[in-house]
Amino acid sequence: MPATHIRHPRWKSVALATAAVLVGLTPALTATPAAATTTEYDDTYYADAIGKTGTALKNSLHTIISDQTKISYSAVWNALKVTDQDPNNSSNVKLLYSGISRSKSLNGGDVGDWNREHVWAKSHGDFGTATGPGTDLHHLRPEDVQVNSIRGNKDFDNGGSGFTNSGGSLTDSNSFEPRDAVKGDVARMILYMAVRYEGDDAFADLEPNDSVSNGSSPFHGRLSVLKQWNDEDPPDAFEERRNEVIYDSYQHNRNPFIDHPEWVEAIW
Repeated sequence: MPATHIRHPRWKSVALATAAVLVGLTPALTATPAAATTTEYDDTYYADAIGKTGTALKNSLHTIISDQTKISYSAVWNALKVTDQDPNNSSNVKLLYSGISRSKSLNGGDVGDWNREHVWAKSHGDFGTATGPGTDLHHLRPEDVQVNSIRGNKDFDNGGSGFTNSGGSLTDSNSFEPRDAVKGDVARMILYMAVRYEGDDAFADLEPNDSVSNGSSPFHGRLSVLKQWNDEDPPDAFEERRNEVIYDSYQHNRNPFIDHPEWVEAIW
């Protein structure tokens, strides 16, 4: 599918773009590799992972982040009202794909409500809403009921058409492209799940792949696009705050790819 709606990374050179326009060229720009957003936890939480790459890094991170407090699916409602609070309106949550700010009180299953979106589609590995992967706040986000239904269990990829309340997100018959501002967020949530759930806790071994036809298999794609999104959309203040709230107040584990987005390339 053709690539569309890819946001220019914040760090790209304005000077290069300007120079190219002056000579009538379209600049061929590439994203700077992702870099650590914080080293605050490197001597403590991530101490056993520092300096490792590949499978060794993935295994070490799995051990670290598997030490977590699990919450029930019903508890997710109130947790999301805190983790995804709109920084500009404390009475609202920010919807992931739509970008809409909606009242915290409108949680439910009716048109106009927001509900609990599993970014790693819960059918990919058939874990449903079971305590564990089905309730893990690191990939659960508030979303408009109808938008959640449109996304369904599709894999992530570039391309598609807009829809009501899309906020710039796109979809086609077999994939979903989130709006530019949260492309990296989606990538880091998917890859967190792939490291956290390795098949050693009665749930499926979740892994990324480069397919958009994964159905109920415990895979999620498209890895090559997720890696691109990780570079193009680095963690922002909202994503970093969310990681802290989950760590401090709920699960007491972290999404390592928010703290160290460069670890995506180090593993995959």
